[in-house]
Amino acid sequence: MKVLVIGGGAREHALCRSLSLDPDVTALHCAPGNAGIAEVAQLHAVDAMDGAAVARLATELEARLVVVGPEAPLVAGVADAVRDAGIACFGPSAEAARLEGSKAFAKDVMAAAGVPTGRSYVCTTPEEIDKALDAFGAPFVVKDDGLAAGKGVVVTDDIAAAREHALACGRVVIEEFLDGPEVSLFAVTDGRTVLPLRPAQDFKRALDGDEGPNTGGMGAYSPLPWADPKLVDEVMETVLQPTVDELRRRGTPFAGLLYAGLAITGRGVRVIEFNARFGDPETQVVLARLRTPLAGVLLAAAEGRLADQPSLAWRDDAAVTVVVASHNYPGTPRTGDPIEGLADVVAQDAPHAYVLHAGTRLADDNSTVLSAGGRVLSVTATGKDLGQARERAYAAVDRIRLDGSQHRTDIAREAAEA
Repeated sequence: MKVLVIGGGAREHALCRSLSLDPDVTALHCAPGNAGIAEVAQLHAVDAMDGAAVARLATELEARLVVVGPEAPLVAGVADAVRDAGIACFGPSAEAARLEGSKAFAKDVMAAAGVPTGRSYVCTTPEEIDKALDAFGAPFVVKDDGLAAGKGVVVTDDIAAAREHALACGRVVIEEFLDGPEVSLFAVTDGRTVLPLRPAQDFKRALDGDEGPNTGGMGAYSPLPWADPKLVDEVMETVLQPTVDELRRRGTPFAGLLYAGLAITGRGVRVIEFNARFGDPETQVVLARLRTPLAGVLLAAAEGRLADQPSLAWRDDAAVTVVVASHNYPGTPRTGDPIEGLADVVAQDAPHAYVLHAGTRLADDNSTVLSAGGRVLSVTATGKDLGQARERAYAAVDRIRLDGSQHRTDIAREAAEA
């Protein structure tokens, strides 16, 4: 089949890498893509937010399947435009994608479905903000109601900082702080059947020891040796299936990738947030462990026949991803710096370690890969356990040269040493 992937980050590179290894994929395209994706897919200069343009491209390419990677195009209705053109699309409708596009909507769905989550208030005025902050106390959790590219959440003990963020957002959700380790669990669904993937953990803070500002994610690992073996079954029963059932009951079935961000609290599993797409950087480690060819699974979900899909097969290997970010990320990142050492990783670390591009582009003469965003690369490695995967990932990171770059040195360290 011919497949078109929409997006240009490391998540889309991970998707394209997996799809390029699928024997059922006869041609792979990506719009707009990046310098790394260009090595496995044909790129097209189409705006990912333009549903009509994406649908035209998919029609011209005679694509059997379109996979929409980022959240913003999903919330904007790009998947709807593709389906209206008669082409199967993996990604929820704009209405269903409100599960990520509006924190308040997600809380309403969870309440109706009986999904365990933290108590919260939706606030639109300074008075409501002050009342909510006072009700919960520190640590304060303030979330922009809309999309914010992974940077709309502030967790702080500083009430002034919490109030400042809330006022800047306009409409916010202020909720109780959920203690305990966090887990990301993805599930593929066609709006009725739900097929869970393997759990992962990501690292949101910019600096070692979970210090510094929140980011879009600085690394991830899977499996989680410390997690309850029954965790996936519990989340399926109490979170994923009830949410999918509730959205179908409302007449807005969710078909695509449902991502549950979870906290394992002293009172049990609680949902921190939902996303309507594969997470980044968790996708990098989850797909590294998936043995089942990816295209058939996504197509079955897009065509409403996931119930016929056999159980997913997984590798026993562990996987670790370390994000290499540009200077000053997550502030205003510096771009345009040359990236060196990528060929060294291929020569010395493959196949156990490889580089997935996030914010990159080719120089005008196509001779050099340049940085083009905050999170520049995701260095991913597999191994017999987390310790070996960590060693391989960081060995590959050490070969990469990007002036002013930064990365965390403690991704998966605690889990590997446990």
